[in-house]
Amino acid sequence: MPRMISRLAGAGMAAAALLFTTGCAAGVAQTQAASTVAPTLADEGRTQALLDYLRSQNTTGFLVIEDDRTLIDQAWSPPVGDRMFSAFLYGHTADGVLLEDVASQQKSFIAVLAAVAVDKGLLDVDQPVSRYLGAGWSKATPEQEGRITVLHLLNMTSGLDEGFAYTHPAGDQFFYNTPVYAVTKRVLTAASGQSLDAMTRAWLTDPLGMKDTDWRRRPAALASAGNDTALVTTPRDIARLGLMVLSGGLAQDGTRVVSQAQLAAMFERSQANPAYGRLWWLNGADYAVRGVDRRTEGPLIAAAPMDLVGAYGLFERRLYIVPSRHLVVVRTGAAAIDKDFDQQLWLRLMKVLGDRPASAPES
Repeated sequence: MPRMISRLAGAGMAAAALLFTTGCAAGVAQTQAASTVAPTLADEGRTQALLDYLRSQNTTGFLVIEDDRTLIDQAWSPPVGDRMFSAFLYGHTADGVLLEDVASQQKSFIAVLAAVAVDKGLLDVDQPVSRYLGAGWSKATPEQEGRITVLHLLNMTSGLDEGFAYTHPAGDQFFYNTPVYAVTKRVLTAASGQSLDAMTRAWLTDPLGMKDTDWRRRPAALASAGNDTALVTTPRDIARLGLMVLSGGLAQDGTRVVSQAQLAAMFERSQANPAYGRLWWLNGADYAVRGVDRRTEGPLIAAAPMDLVGAYGLFERRLYIVPSRHLVVVRTGAAAIDKDFDQQLWLRLMKVLGDRPASAPES
């Protein structure tokens, strides 16, 4: 991964420049007519089939950037009468784009902030969480708690249940645990001496030009799930994060946001779950662990390139990054109908993009 990220730095910055200069169509959240589909896509029938599928799956925003070109930029109105989805909506931007709480996709943004904190010498992920928060942040014994490191929070191997009780030795088992993940935010604010808002603006959203992204308090019904702050954003802002990854940690103007070393560390496969890194999902593993005793054989998405990395959120909110294709794909919206939505999406998307060999790694 480090070689590939370095190799793509130029292409990612060029794509970022394109994204910053193209702008957004007014009113894209209100009407299906708000759409950009690049005329260079060879098969219009396949493209329309992809868009029809996305619409049928309650998608509100879909953006594809490959090789410096915005290929697809499509928006639809949100589904009517979906009360759960409505709780994740925060109005519109000035130019009419939906502002959505992207749910657990925020975890990957936090991973980037943790990487920046390491770069700044403020955070050591191999240190116990108690170094930053003090003793007693969990319900484990002092000895058990003292063995839980920040890295265990980042790769979901804390050994705690959702009530913070001890279940396994830290590092032994992958368990997708949102309440314990949320402790990472407290660790970052303690390590940096800054609020989450200030840190995010200074380290991430301002350098990347993510003007429509910020943290909001969630409604009580959602906050009770153990993570009371929402990352509210738009497809174009999400894409900016993806383009930064493709650029090897650089913003569009060449400012370094995160080091290549820490960027690569985010995508190192966990021993407990090779389909997971530091709050990022990773394609191409022999198997994936999606919960306790929920192991599935094969890659996360068989139809997608094996080097895909993803920021995943509830309701199939997705940021897919594929270094070998210089590709960033964003999907926002309500819950998809198909249980195998990722696979079905990539089957259709690869038909649109066409097959070509992956970029050869540097020697």
